[in-house]
Amino acid sequence: MQDIRHPDIDQVYIDGQFVVPHGSEWFELHNPATEQTIGRVRLADTEDARRAIAAAKAALPGMKRSSRQQRIDLLERLRAAVAARQDELLEAIVEEYGAPAARSRWMAEYPVMVIDQAIETLRHFEFERRAGGATVRLEPVGVAGLITPWNSDAGFICGKLATALAAGCTTVIKPSELSALQTRMVSEALHAAGLPPGVFNIVTGRGEVVGAAISASPDVAKISFTGSTAVGQAILRSGAESFKRVTLELGGKSPTVILDDADIAQAVPLVIGAGFMNSGQACIAGTRILVPQSRKAEFERAIAEAVRATKSGDPRETDTQIGPMVSERQWQRVQRYIRIGLDEGATLLAGGEGRPEGLQRGWFVRPTLFGDVRNDMTIARDEIFGPVLAIIPYRDEAEAIAIANDTRYGLSALVITADPARGERVAAQIDAGRVLVNTLAHEPQAPFGGMKQSGLGRESGRWGMEAYLETKAVLVAG
Repeated sequence: MQDIRHPDIDQVYIDGQFVVPHGSEWFELHNPATEQTIGRVRLADTEDARRAIAAAKAALPGMKRSSRQQRIDLLERLRAAVAARQDELLEAIVEEYGAPAARSRWMAEYPVMVIDQAIETLRHFEFERRAGGATVRLEPVGVAGLITPWNSDAGFICGKLATALAAGCTTVIKPSELSALQTRMVSEALHAAGLPPGVFNIVTGRGEVVGAAISASPDVAKISFTGSTAVGQAILRSGAESFKRVTLELGGKSPTVILDDADIAQAVPLVIGAGFMNSGQACIAGTRILVPQSRKAEFERAIAEAVRATKSGDPRETDTQIGPMVSERQWQRVQRYIRIGLDEGATLLAGGEGRPEGLQRGWFVRPTLFGDVRNDMTIARDEIFGPVLAIIPYRDEAEAIAIANDTRYGLSALVITADPARGERVAAQIDAGRVLVNTLAHEPQAPFGGMKQSGLGRESGRWGMEAYLETKAVLVAG
């Protein structure tokens, strides 16, 4: 694992130009697989956020007047420019985030996919509808603040941006400072697309500084945020002052419900795929594994064997399935939860504290599985955001559904069964924005978002588009 020192990133993107930010704080970037510093980024501040919002506000009238075809043309230019940087983006994802080969290639391709999805939604979207004697028009909400996380930087930037532009909004984007290399690459690609100045602005900075300024500004009509529930609550409180429209995609503690008729050979790969998705750093990760008490020992043995066979290590090695945690802080967080699991009496079936065998540096976590977990334990309640799974037994189907729903979250769930019709019946009773039955497939046109403290509103497809639009009814005397 060789580190490359990158030049300092000392510019943000405001009003169609790369400019030196007013902010003067420097933030170090690290390769999480080696812990070495690979560069620095100069962070934007409140003044930079104000300038970006002003640029977006000035560009809004022109964007609101644009036609469907003009927006499609704009998005197609965007798509081509992002596609041209895929290989470079892939390298940045591996170096800066540590995603293994199985994940990083998809992460580099996903930005193009989400732009394609926005184009497809825009082609068929009805901006004008009839309701009795009224014409109902869906119009751009205004300037949108897009606040994105570090666990899929380019994908979140491009997905939120493409949908906002398709709706006719202008944007101010606040990406995570942990993903500055990827953000710089995306910014250059978007600039190459030749969008009108002010239509998109990107200001990398701290959430409590730049994110807070965007959330508080009366000139920002909408916030779309993906991240932690605690930050989502703060955004909601701040946005209430100006009645912002808010879409929040927040945390999760997703259940994987294995029904008593499940085939073990089918179930175990789905359990591992759901639980260790994105190295465990995924809001939808299925970290609570609900198994029938009658088959508890059987599933514990099979899942533990699969967890022990899952390689955590160098993301550049083709057989690596779990890469490093994004930062030392995240690594320490995961270690703390493993200790909590042991302290609360859970049985360690695989993994445990520390790095995987043979690794002396890097923020790598041993893939970990706990048994004898009760749903009131901390490791069953809190979102750990790492490769730590918990097996929770249940007596019958009714109790399985009750345990699945006994959480403050409601983002995603997985049901595994030999009977798809039974799986659908169980899925209908689980409180989650998305429930999968015998699959980990993604449907880009379906709405995505959470119930309870997993968020507000939905992204993707026409539901995602409508979140950037206001409804106006027009009645004309005959």
